[in-house]
Amino acid sequence: MSAKYILSGLVGSFAIAYVCDHLIADKKIFGGKTPPTVENKEWWEETDKKFQAWPRTAGPPVVMNPISRQNFIVKNRIDQ
Repeated sequence: MSAKYILSGLVGSFAIAYVCDHLIADKKIFGGKTPPTVENKEWWEETDKKFQAWPRTAGPPVVMNPISRQNFIVKNRIDQ
């Protein structure tokens, strides 16, 4: 019973969000205009080429969580 209310509320909120986004971003109801750099496809292609041409200066890959790799040495308390 409550699932239909939850689902209809979720679908309704997505519909309202889509309409608001379309009106504000695409129709520009509050004014403004799209920058020429966004409208110009050639500009996007050149920018992408520039970013892809930058040299990579990073070192070797880094493990984000070294503890999860279990590559550390655990000593017994007796041996210490």
